[in-house]
Amino acid sequence: MSYLLDTNIVSLAIRNNRQIAERLEDLKSQNQRTCISCITYFEIRRGFLAVDAPRQRERFEYFCLDRPIILLDDLAILEKAAEIHANLRLRGLPIQTEDILIAATAMVKGLTVVSNDSDLLRVEGLSLENWLG
Repeated sequence: MSYLLDTNIVSLAIRNNRQIAERLEDLKSQNQRTCISCITYFEIRRGFLAVDAPRQRERFEYFCLDRPIILLDDLAILEKAAEIHANLRLRGLPIQTEDILIAATAMVKGLTVVSNDSDLLRVEGLSLENWLG
C-alpha cells in the first residue's frame, strides 16, 4: 500500500512526533511508499515563509528528499476534485479546497490519505487512515 501524507501529518513529522515517526520508519523498513501532494508542499512552505523557522525548513527539505511530491499535472485529478467539490456542496458538507485537491490526488493515484483531519471523512470513496487515533 502507498500513502499520501496530509499537511497535518507532515507538520507533525517535522516536529518529530513519536507516533508518526515510528509509523514512517515501519513503512520505510517494509519498502512501502509515502509521498506528499504539491498542495501539502505549498501549505508547509507558505507557513515557513510567514515565520522565521530555519530549523523546521531544513527538516522539511530533508523530509521531502525521501518522498515523491505529486504534482497537479494530471487533468484527472482536477476532474475528480471538481466532482468531490460538487458532491460535498450538494450534501451541504463543504471542506477546504486544499483538502479536496489532496483527496482527489489520492483517489486518482490509488493512494491512502493519512490525516488527522475529520473533514476528509466527508469524501465518499476516499481511502483514509488516521495514525493518531
